[in-house]
Amino acid sequence: MVEKAKTYSLIFDMSFDCIVCLNAKIPSLGFFLQFRNLPIIAADGGAIRLFEIGILPDFVIGDLDTFDASNLQKYFNNVEIIRESSQEINDFEKALNLAVQKGFHNILVVGFQGGELEHTLNNWSILIKFAQELNICVYELGRYGIPLSHSVHVEVRKGEIISIIPQPFCNLTTQNLRWNLRRENLQLGRKEGARNMAESNDVIIELNQGSFLLFLDSRLPFCYRKG
Repeated sequence: MVEKAKTYSLIFDMSFDCIVCLNAKIPSLGFFLQFRNLPIIAADGGAIRLFEIGILPDFVIGDLDTFDASNLQKYFNNVEIIRESSQEINDFEKALNLAVQKGFHNILVVGFQGGELEHTLNNWSILIKFAQELNICVYELGRYGIPLSHSVHVEVRKGEIISIIPQPFCNLTTQNLRWNLRRENLQLGRKEGARNMAESNDVIIELNQGSFLLFLDSRLPFCYRKG
């Protein structure tokens, strides 16, 4: 008999510490009004995206090429602007490094799909890089993307779409999905676990090896934590 892996609860009762806003399409003003007192770190052009919907971030960081080209600096007098010109890391990583420096741990990321495909893929890589250090939820169109490297037991809604994308490989067993996996190998370029469906109000993902991105409906205004 195979020994069962330790299972954690994926709990959505913890508040976010800050929002990181990248330079792509972001949610409407109403979304941000749920987080009135939450610090916002804007990565370069993300500051302009926010300004366009009537929000000033608390910090702007990056090489600032997009920000400088906007000629809107006069409106940002009370914003801490940090020029980090290094081309070795992208603006998303610079924003997450700043979050770590400020002591933020539970991060909500918006504007993740950064225009050109390579920007989005680069952001994806950075997300995985910081997954062990931070609790990160990427928000997009009412969904969370959460990088995980442990087993989870998560309360969901029956009928909710659940996707499991390996990073880049994982072996796992699931319970209470329409198409359950039994010590299944998932690997990018070979087999993924996209667009499955919850068959009850809780789903168990028992991870035996590797790591994955879990996609499920968002639980705004809360982020996840391990139980």
